[in-house]
Amino acid sequence: MEINFIALFGVAVIPLVVGFIWYNPKTFGTIWMRENNFTQEELQKGNMLKIFGLTYVFSLMATMILMALTIHQSGAVGMVGGPPMLANAKPSFAAFMADYGTAYRTFKHGALHGFMGGLFFALPIIGINGLFERKSWKYIFIHAGFWMVTLALMGGVICAYA
Repeated sequence: MEINFIALFGVAVIPLVVGFIWYNPKTFGTIWMRENNFTQEELQKGNMLKIFGLTYVFSLMATMILMALTIHQSGAVGMVGGPPMLANAKPSFAAFMADYGTAYRTFKHGALHGFMGGLFFALPIIGINGLFERKSWKYIFIHAGFWMVTLALMGGVICAYA
């Protein structure tokens, strides 16, 4: 199972693109700013190179776990010791991969798993933090919704093309 690193580097841009749309004042940006007590002037003071650069790095990290969540064949590869051990795998592994190496490798399947990751992983984390930080439900659902959409898109592209 070869990994398409170009696709992974491309997928890491998805949170930036979705964030540009999601947190735009014409969508949820105005509500998000109000829930965080931000002004437009305060947001412009941030170091955008640092913010976008680290967002991209963190997004690359997320692609690695999304590969495991969306590409089921990675579990089979892990069972034989990972890519360095593929040459030493038993013939049954090669037969299994020949039969099932591309099973469930679709955008739709990856999007489902990405969405489920957002619903059952991102939402609880954001919800817990939001509750302890005394944030509103609007704040929690804006961020959780962003991650559900973003992870669905990321998972779909990873599963179909990585």
